[in-house]
Amino acid sequence: MAATKLEGVRKILVVEDDPFLSDIYNTKLKQTGFDVDLAMTGEECLQKLATNKYDLMVLDIVLPQVDGWEILSRVREMRQQKTNPNVEGLKIIILSNLGQKEEIKKGLDLGANGFMIKAHFTPSEVAQEINKALGATG
Repeated sequence: MAATKLEGVRKILVVEDDPFLSDIYNTKLKQTGFDVDLAMTGEECLQKLATNKYDLMVLDIVLPQVDGWEILSRVREMRQQKTNPNVEGLKIIILSNLGQKEEIKKGLDLGANGFMIKAHFTPSEVAQEINKALGATG
């Protein structure tokens, strides 16, 4: 089957190395009507960004191989140098257990559209925040 984007269906990349959390977010976001793709490592995330166009990426910071800070830096660099059209217009929400003011500021300064602390949001609330970020109504 060809990988075509259904009209109106938003494609989300969830970058989360915890298989349990990854599965929970995957299930909830699919129930919400999103087309979900998963990456378990930073390296896998960068490979997927190179070959796929997503509307939004949910990004953990603490990841094996390449961490979320490095991913944010590379996405910003790709946008500035226009080396990857897939990241143009990509919205990024950090979903992390990190939550110090400095970390939140760093994430937003590196180009994230939002910062959510995992412990403070249920998967349903994460889905609501994604809808808000994408400008969905309802």
